[in-house]
Amino acid sequence: MTAAELNDPHLWLEEVDGGEALEWVRAQNARTESDLFVDPLFEPLRAQVLALSEAEDRLVVPSKHGDEVTNFWTDSRNRRGLFRRTTWEDFLTGNPTWETVLDVDALCAAEGQSWVPKGLSRRLSDRRRMLVDLSLGGGDATTTREFDVVDKRFIPETEGGFVRPMSKGGLSWIDDDVVFATGDFGPGTMTASGYPRTVRRWTRGKQLDDAPVVFEGEHSDIAVSAHVSDSHGARHHVVHRGIDFYNGKTYLLRGDDLVLIDIPDDARPVVVGPWLLVVLRSDWQVDDVVHPAGSLLATELEPWLAGERRLAQVFIPDVSTSLSDISVTSEHLLVTIQRDVRSFMLACPLGGTWELEPMPGGPETWTLGAHGMNPRETDEVMLTGQDFLNPATLTYLGYRGDEARQIGQAPHRFDASGMQLQQLFATSADGTRIPYFVAGPEGTGRGRPPAAVWMTGYGGFQASMTASYSGMIGQTWLTQGGVYVLVNLRGGGEYGPAWHQAALREKRPRVYEDFEAVAQDLVARGITTPAQLGISGGSNGGLLVGNLLVRNPQLYGAVVCQVPLLDMRRYHKLLAGASWVAEYGDPDVPEDWEFIKTFSPYHLAERGRDYPPLLLTTSTRDDRVHPGHARKFMARLSDLGYDVSYWENIEGGHGGAADATQAAVMWGLTLTFLHRHLTPGS
Repeated sequence: MTAAELNDPHLWLEEVDGGEALEWVRAQNARTESDLFVDPLFEPLRAQVLALSEAEDRLVVPSKHGDEVTNFWTDSRNRRGLFRRTTWEDFLTGNPTWETVLDVDALCAAEGQSWVPKGLSRRLSDRRRMLVDLSLGGGDATTTREFDVVDKRFIPETEGGFVRPMSKGGLSWIDDDVVFATGDFGPGTMTASGYPRTVRRWTRGKQLDDAPVVFEGEHSDIAVSAHVSDSHGARHHVVHRGIDFYNGKTYLLRGDDLVLIDIPDDARPVVVGPWLLVVLRSDWQVDDVVHPAGSLLATELEPWLAGERRLAQVFIPDVSTSLSDISVTSEHLLVTIQRDVRSFMLACPLGGTWELEPMPGGPETWTLGAHGMNPRETDEVMLTGQDFLNPATLTYLGYRGDEARQIGQAPHRFDASGMQLQQLFATSADGTRIPYFVAGPEGTGRGRPPAAVWMTGYGGFQASMTASYSGMIGQTWLTQGGVYVLVNLRGGGEYGPAWHQAALREKRPRVYEDFEAVAQDLVARGITTPAQLGISGGSNGGLLVGNLLVRNPQLYGAVVCQVPLLDMRRYHKLLAGASWVAEYGDPDVPEDWEFIKTFSPYHLAERGRDYPPLLLTTSTRDDRVHPGHARKFMARLSDLGYDVSYWENIEGGHGGAADATQAAVMWGLTLTFLHRHLTPGS
């Protein structure tokens, strides 16, 4: 332990379930509950959020396989959820009769456990069995259990069922009786980041401990994984080694041999039947052709493995466009791109010339996505489209001559008449134009009086922030006269890899400069004032608002910091923190610490600054971002004489809540806090 760590008076708060630490948490929670929970705003807001999240008329986005439609659903009676099914014909009636396959709430009651579902996968041969991942309280660690969808029961180990013990990891089908298994199998089987280091091939009826290891990564890797790609007439066993967050190697397992897919370590391969798709994060020269970063390339897989180097350029970005997503049907490649953070759908036949064309029949909106079809079976597509003022629509498109038709729409949760959605741009400190969305009353920024603004962003890990509909924001903020602002910060993926890389490591302060530029632009345009400007962010976004608090506190009227990173001296030693060194730098390297310490809020907080009101929230069961970050920051600010509100959910995982009731409390706290400080008298 370093001298700096020995001098940290709050290290004891890193003991997640330590008796003294939990006593401290309960005391902080009680203090906040005696204030915010009894505020007249809290209960109506909490109830409003809960009603919206459990409304039974929510849009159902189905998964379709042949004539069967499946869906995972939660409501007021089923807060942990139902896996259910119906027929395609019945679904199209708009009022289907659902058959319950798995009731997670009933499972919780029967076993006396707080199970939170984390995912499921059906085996391909007959879709009768599925692997179900369950966490306790919402953390990333899960157990995997095999479930029979006909008999509607879990298959115990005594009957040959697959049951993986609790850890970070999972199972994936190889065939009916064999799976790939990853997880904690004892000393040396997990990486420094706390994720699986080995892949095993586990045969039904055998002991997991005896399952042969088919791949082993390095202790310094992030994680390893394996799955079977079975589509378009070809079947491949794919193994991936994640070296760091942005670099890795992908292999095809053929018998006992590993065949490397020879592409740059920072490129992402996608194996689709006989084809290989490659997404680039940096420029790549192949022979005499330089393929730009952000490109999507395609080739035939087997010739590539044999050494041929013929690549088709499917998508090449420019300064305003980026690749957002790719998916496939049985015959087509679907490509979602963003142009100045607005989505467009393109498509082309698989193979052939790979020439993309605009996709017919998609909804006209800001954000699009493709969902729910099985590429092994059908050329059908379901598209969703939405933005801040328009709820999601579900559009069906069949390439075999079927016209596009809307088959579902989420209800309008608030009256958006008299409101507008704008995209504006601010100029950051280095001259870069930063786009941001503004949703609010018509005339916002054009003569209307300044309003309360709720502003948020993320700015990390090449994650794009897009315009999406939220009944909660609409009902509890926009209809109350507030304005909602979403910032597309560098560090995200809105303009491709270069946009992300502009804020990596020593360049991280660009994120905070971008946000500050937008905050100042909002004031300059007359949209708000510093006293009326509230900001929020979670996880990496929590690191964002933590830094904004200590850098220029005079710009903001209130700050909400959720499940955050804040102690950047020790982040890489806490839970999954080691996996983010490629993003932030390594604090144990002196040269890295020199720039990391410039964005470590825990170390930058000072006495005597005029910090705006701060609400800190986290989860005891978050096994990704350690709750010690929020705990220690709260304790440090208290030592410095600041009055801070703090609340820690005992369950919830990295999302902060294990179900809708817990999420409603978290959002009720946030909304009460923002209204109290930004809209007094509301």
